[in-house]
Amino acid sequence: MANTFLGAEQPMEEKTEEGLWIKYRKNRDPQIREMFIKQYAPLVKYVAGKVAVGMPHNVEFDDLVGFGVFGLLDAIDKFDPEKNVKFKTYAVTRIRGAIFDELRTIDWVPRSVRQKTREVEDAIGSLEAQLGRTATDQEIAKSMGMDESDFLKTMQRISSTSILSLNDVWFSGDENDKVSIGDSIESPSSLNPDVIVEKEEIRRVIIEAINDLPEKEKKILVLYYYEDLTLKEIGKVLEVTESRVSQLHTKAILRLRSKLTNIRKGIV
Repeated sequence: MANTFLGAEQPMEEKTEEGLWIKYRKNRDPQIREMFIKQYAPLVKYVAGKVAVGMPHNVEFDDLVGFGVFGLLDAIDKFDPEKNVKFKTYAVTRIRGAIFDELRTIDWVPRSVRQKTREVEDAIGSLEAQLGRTATDQEIAKSMGMDESDFLKTMQRISSTSILSLNDVWFSGDENDKVSIGDSIESPSSLNPDVIVEKEEIRRVIIEAINDLPEKEKKILVLYYYEDLTLKEIGKVLEVTESRVSQLHTKAILRLRSKLTNIRKGIV
């Protein structure tokens, strides 16, 4: 693959993709950048296709692809080959994040759903800070003054219309120091803070929050964001319905956001 990039006149070590990344990191050669864009353009359509599943009909696939291109460009410009992470893995997170960011600016989610999402997140945050552990559906429902059945219906409505993802940003300092929750997910075998060098403390907090999730919710996050399975595929793995996976995914995100917000405020 790498030999198609710049031709035979380049030194052998620069013909490998790793060599090209190292060279691009040093001199920002526009020719190398263009080659990477062409090489990984199909990845944008792949990620857009994954995101498109479950989206309303008014969200066009071509729009998702267009949004994702910005993520690919961002990934190419910020990728560090010395961090022992495959570019494809890194780029998928950036592409998906760019798509979600643009969808949020469209703001097609009904105000009532956004309000209910905030209410559930606040309830989870307050309750789990008080309990010092993960709250059950029944406990969350009770704290919101509803029965468990109504709570599950609320979660279904939120999960089917809200855009909630691990690409939410956890800031430290300025724009150059931002870390997304999704950036901190590793494979199950390496989900620990010791593998993280840059912004270690923030990532440690994020990873601890992920590890504190109920096992099924944590597994869904790993399968969706690391293994890149669709919600339908995860449902088959866990032997539950796709809608149930969607609910659990949404609840996991709300737990993480509320917990991290509490930590940032010094509540827990």
